[in-house]
Amino acid sequence: MTPKIAPPDSRGLDYLEITGLTVDFDGFKAVDGVDLTLLQGQLHFLIGPNGAGKTTLVDAVTGLVPATGRAEYRGRQLLGMKSHRIVRAGLGRTFQTATVFEELSVLQNLDIAGGVHRSAWGMLRARRGVPEYVQEAMETIGLSALADRPAGVLAHGQKQWLEIGMLLVQDSKVMLLDEPVAGMSAEERAETGDLLRRIGEERTIVVIEHDMDFVREYADIVTVMHAGKVLTEGTVADIQANPKVQEVYLGRTAEGADHA
Repeated sequence: MTPKIAPPDSRGLDYLEITGLTVDFDGFKAVDGVDLTLLQGQLHFLIGPNGAGKTTLVDAVTGLVPATGRAEYRGRQLLGMKSHRIVRAGLGRTFQTATVFEELSVLQNLDIAGGVHRSAWGMLRARRGVPEYVQEAMETIGLSALADRPAGVLAHGQKQWLEIGMLLVQDSKVMLLDEPVAGMSAEERAETGDLLRRIGEERTIVVIEHDMDFVREYADIVTVMHAGKVLTEGTVADIQANPKVQEVYLGRTAEGADHA
């Protein structure tokens, strides 16, 4: 097992600790005994070839597939928890295709997402103006001018930013993002990277990505997965210099999109 990059208390109060996480589909181990320490304040990227287990790992941590082992956040074991309770515990995730309510406005999408922390009674009460946390999220993701625009007419990159904004209003302290820049223009990718840096200081952000230019530009730490296991972990320079990574991944990126 690759040594930890830093002890959990070195970068902030919060971290997600994954130990021995295994996902078994009828005898096939899609994730096989993975250990990871994901620290607050770092942009942590997961890369690897097709079928490496990256998305399945995130699915397990967020309650979408059963798993064994441990995934602990703030002293709570997440494995076995219902997905909505994991959200309330402070974890949020995005998918490869943005899952926004396209017929509703940007403002309405954010307001609904923020309801995860409101009581049923609070959801029924009439709202007085735009909640401050919703306004702040719109400003952070750069969509304040489009508050009343239906989400369905937003550009591709703007939909991805809206989905990140929905995690912000949910107060997600751990954000697990599945290929957030796929299909974006170069300008949109740069804006997304800058957004992640801005919001990442007080959060634990984990990005599944196959766009190696984006990884090189924005990653603090990179974990390479292969065949359900952690192949290696380190800085971008460490990863690029590793002959095992060159063999199983970096030399094969031209073959096509990487969907784990």
